[in-house]
Order: sequence, then C-alpha cells, then structure tokens
Amino acid sequence: MRAPFDEVTGLNSLDLPGRPEETRVVVAMSGGVDSSVTAALLKEQGYDVVGITMQLYDHGVAVQKKGACCAGQDIQDARRVAERIGIPHYVLDYEERFRRAVMDDFAESYVAGETPIPCVRCNERVKFRDLLTTARDLGAAALATGHYIASRAGAAGRELHRPRDFDRDQSYFLFTTTREQLDFLRFPLGDLTKQQTREIAQRMELSVADKPDSQDICFVPTGRYVNIIDRLKPGASGEGDIVHMDGRVLGRHKGIIHYTIGQRRGLGLGASGPEDQPLFVVKLDAAAKRVVVGPKSALATHRLTLRDVNWLGDGPFEAVADLEILTKVRSTAAPVAARVTATGAATAEIELVEGEDGIAPGQACVFYDKSGLRVLGGGFIAMAHLDALEDEGLPAARRLASG
Repeated sequence: MRAPFDEVTGLNSLDLPGRPEETRVVVAMSGGVDSSVTAALLKEQGYDVVGITMQLYDHGVAVQKKGACCAGQDIQDARRVAERIGIPHYVLDYEERFRRAVMDDFAESYVAGETPIPCVRCNERVKFRDLLTTARDLGAAALATGHYIASRAGAAGRELHRPRDFDRDQSYFLFTTTREQLDFLRFPLGDLTKQQTREIAQRMELSVADKPDSQDICFVPTGRYVNIIDRLKPGASGEGDIVHMDGRVLGRHKGIIHYTIGQRRGLGLGASGPEDQPLFVVKLDAAAKRVVVGPKSALATHRLTLRDVNWLGDGPFEAVADLEILTKVRSTAAPVAARVTATGAATAEIELVEGEDGIAPGQACVFYDKSGLRVLGGGFIAMAHLDALEDEGLPAARRLASG
C-alpha cells in the first residue's frame, strides 16, 4: 500500500480525500486470513475501521468445516481478529437474503441445465449490494474486502485490474461489479502476493495466519450439491432419456442436475459411440429432460452467446463491434484471444479465436483488454454453440442437440 497520506494531493492511500484518521472504512471480514489482513493493514495506517461479518448460512456440518466462510467458526475467528487489532465488529444476519439471492438462484440454474457460479452472485447481490448499502449507512467512505483484485483511478472513473498475484486472481468472480460500486469499493491486497499476506498476518500475530483457504461452495460443505438442490427445489428435475447427438436413445437418467457439460464418468453407458469412442455430456436439454452425449470432439466451441453483460470498458457497450479482447471462460484458465460484439444493452456474441472444449451455460465469460490486465466486464454464457452442430450439412437427427 502507498503512504497513508499524500500532503500534495490531499488523498490518502485509498485515493480518498482526507487523512486516514478522518476516514471511516467498513471491512467485510469473512474470518479468513485475507479479509483479516485487510482490516489490520487499514487499522495500522490509521483508518477508522469497522469490521462486519455476514452470517450467510447455518447448515449443520458447514459451520464446523475448516475452510468455509461466513458461518460458525469463521464468525468467531473474525471476532477474535477484530479484538486483536482493536476495531468494532458486528455480525449481520443475511441468511434470508443469501438464500433468496444466491442459493435459490443456484438451484434454479442447475434445474435449467446450467452450471452456476454462486460466488459471483454472492459478490453481486449480497456483498456489493446489501453490505455496501450497510457500509454507507454507517457513514463509511469505502467498503474494503480481501479480494485479490485491483482498482485504479482512470480517465472515466475507477477501473478494475487483475492483481499482482495472478495465481490468486479473483477477477473471474468479480466481473459483475458495476462502475458505481467500484467508486466505493477498495481492494488493499491487489498489490500483494498470498505469501506476503500470510507474512503480514504472522507479523501482526493474527490467529488466522495459517488458516486454510476456503475451497468449496460455502453452502455445499460436503460437495454434494444435488442434495441442496433437492431440498430447495424438490422434484424439480425428473427422469429422462440419455440421447446420442446422432439421435439414438442410449439409456435413462435420474435428473439432469446429476450431470455437467464435459462429464465422462458416471453415465452408465460404457463406450457407446461410433467405433467405441468414449462419450461425454455435450448438452443438457432441461425442457425435454434429455442428457445429450457425443464424442470428445463434439465439445469444441468457437462461438458463445452471452446474457447479463456488465461493461466496464470505455464508451457505450452497444457500440462494441468485433472488438479484440482476451477472455476467460474458466476461473483457473489463462485469458485467451477473442472478439466481442454487442447484440443489445446487455447481450453479446463472443468469437473464441482458438476455440475451447466443454463450455457450460451459466458459467462466466470475463473480458480483458489486449494486455490481459484491465478487466472490461463480462457476461454469463447463455449458449455455447457447438462447432459440430454449426455445419448446415448435418443430418436433421443430429440437430436435436442444438435445441
């Protein structure tokens, strides 16, 4: 972080006017090392820091599992850190909001044949909407989080950039952040590596210095997401056919929520493709309750249709046409070359220059400038157009997989 205050510009290290001691900052404290260090660093620089932890769920084993967030032990960890660094700490009950905005959306998306990203919805609809409003109500000048992402002042307002530590880059989960939210949000860890963060926690003798990172979806601590969906949407996903993309019915399934795009194992079919090729899930047809399978080559995709696009680039999004960008269609993947064309205020078509395999609707497609450093926004994948089904010469029987 920069020096706490610049006498020349009158700005503090958070690019806000006024000295740190005159600036209230609310920190979202999940109980992990990242948000704890965020709060501790700001307190060390003299800011008027208030820690807030959101209680999002309380589902039995989830509250005791190491590496979860926003429940049980993690709330206690956040409270201990707040006491250690000497800041007020409050726990807000957001369970009902979280269930409506994140968990219900998660279940509905799976039932619709998509593969959702609940962490994106949590940031968008709870942390950066409800918690941000609470921070404003508390008189804060900013809401700070422990995300590994950077925001910087730009010609048209604050911009979102990838962090110094690419291994911890969380831009894929933050692409829905709006310009208005960026003006109020701050990310003090954007210029730190994870190792540096842990070293700071150790220097400050924080109890969470060696705490493991969260890994799983927080409200699915056992990894059995189907159980959560069945509880939230009982009977919503019925049995149906497993169909080869050439039209053959190969078997039956117990619900499309048990399958994901690109899945090979657990189909119960053996090698049933031409010349005994292994079969993969290439499409989930929720309306017809069909799981469509085909060879690995059928997973190739060069064209995507996006919905709910959030644009953080320069100029109006509607004017974007055949713009060369880099994009990520998986959180752990490196950005790849693509072109984006707006088809509406919040819809777009993406052309992937090299193509990708096994892209699932419901996942994110995040935009970056050609340097790969500035985040230009992104959207949710409404449809991945399979290369194998784009050829007009395909038999009509194979078109069943295209919907």
